[in-house]
Amino acid sequence: MNYFKNRTILITGGTGSFGNAFVDLLIKKKLSFKEVRIFSRDEKKQDDLRKKINNSKIKFIIGDVRDRDSLKVAVKGSDFIFHAAALKQVPSCEFYPLEAIKTNILGANNLIDLAIMYSIKKIVFLSTDKAVYPINAMGMSKALMEKVALSSFNLNKKNGPIISVTRYGNVLATRGSVVPLFIKQILSNQPISLTDPTMTRFIMPMEKAINLVLYALKNSKGGEIFVQKTPATTVYNLFHAVLSIFNKKNYKINIIGIRHGEKNSESLLTNEEMTRAKDMGDYFCINSDQRDLNYDLYFKKGFKKTAAYKDYNSNNAQQLTVEQTKSILLKLDIFKNKDYSVI
Repeated sequence: MNYFKNRTILITGGTGSFGNAFVDLLIKKKLSFKEVRIFSRDEKKQDDLRKKINNSKIKFIIGDVRDRDSLKVAVKGSDFIFHAAALKQVPSCEFYPLEAIKTNILGANNLIDLAIMYSIKKIVFLSTDKAVYPINAMGMSKALMEKVALSSFNLNKKNGPIISVTRYGNVLATRGSVVPLFIKQILSNQPISLTDPTMTRFIMPMEKAINLVLYALKNSKGGEIFVQKTPATTVYNLFHAVLSIFNKKNYKINIIGIRHGEKNSESLLTNEEMTRAKDMGDYFCINSDQRDLNYDLYFKKGFKKTAAYKDYNSNNAQQLTVEQTKSILLKLDIFKNKDYSVI
């Protein structure tokens, strides 16, 4: 973890779940970083985080990734950047897809342009399983964010930063996720809202998401997509795991069905990507095509064995039982501390 010694770290969207957890890790591990810059547009969340951590090495910068000028102050002088700023809520992006484009795609491009200008060493982009076979505006914009990031590395290898992308599924108990909703409904004695009990999702605690991002930062040579091998569970099992923690039985369920923009399962790698994926033990790594349009094989030769591969999805990943899901949930701070005021 000495990787951060005397380094300046920028986290865009730094007041979100990832930024909060990452700053906590740096402080708890007493790592000798030079400075962490929290860049976001929400002054209330910045003020809350500032009071919570009370650390002079954590700097707060108000701005928006859409506004290149506001980004300049944050990017200049940074060593490493974790790009977590995004519009992430599926319904918001469905109703306002142009806003998703402005933040998730154009905002990412603003960051890259400035990173090239100020000679930043490395950027890790945080993406999502919804970018794979995307059916909603959030996933589509994230998929194009990935393309922008990787193509920018390929086009600027000589004078640009090392750029990589991480994809992960549902991070448990983050803001807007389903576990806090279940908790809130149980505490208020309301029926639990389930979309489809058979729906499967990749699940991981925030600690694992951070490990993936750190792995990408340390191992990237540029142009890769990193995916952590992640277990999955059904919505039904997740619901029963939460009920078990609260010692509830025969709880009322309200089946609402799959909502607009949702899938029954999610994928972290397409079957085409699996033909190129390197097995790194706990991770998969895909190297982007770093050639350009001036090579003939792009038009005349491709992969012949794609049918032999299947996408890496939440149906064919390791499936967790109710007890296994419960075991993961019990390690989360929200259940260890029993502090439900944060939801």
